[in-house]
Amino acid sequence: MRERRRMDRKALGECCGLSKNAIGRYERGEREPSLSALVSIAEFFDVTIDDLVGR
Repeated sequence: MRERRRMDRKALGECCGLSKNAIGRYERGEREPSLSALVSIAEFFDVTIDDLVGR
């Protein structure tokens, strides 16, 4: 979703209160986001958490 909007990790992180490093770790599967991070990202993209995680 981030890449489709042509956003970099820093911009998404700033919008969601997360670091660009955290966004990168989530995208690479190195770390699982907290529930609050999932909510923030889903709200930003106006999708459900299920949509965000591909369910």
